[in-house]
Amino acid sequence: MSMKGILLVGHGSSMPYNKELVETTAKLIAAQTKNFVVKCGFMNINSPSIKEALNSFHNEKIDALVVVPLFLAKGVHIEKDIPSQIGLETGQKKGTFALNGTTIPLLYADPIGSDPLLASLMVKNVQKALEYL
Repeated sequence: MSMKGILLVGHGSSMPYNKELVETTAKLIAAQTKNFVVKCGFMNINSPSIKEALNSFHNEKIDALVVVPLFLAKGVHIEKDIPSQIGLETGQKKGTFALNGTTIPLLYADPIGSDPLLASLMVKNVQKALEYL
């Protein structure tokens, strides 16, 4: 079975909630499947940084690495900042990653975007808030 790497990228925050959310989401992904090595990295403030997290894959036996931004929508971070930190040009979705003397594909996933699952989560949050009535 070939393993793939997932680098889940969060924005980072001086408050603990963003880091906790990204780390918890990474653990949930890892628990759902054994085909992925899942790690977290952060654009700023929190650690590990994106580059530190990329380097942490050097001890893993993966044949592809997917960088997944845990962001809702495209913006300057998605379009420019994260790609520049992972060695991609603006608009580029595929590159390479040097790993243990070989080169593997590095892929850049889209942010969450509009999705029926997101709408369902918002309805769930509304229903929870209505309990305060």
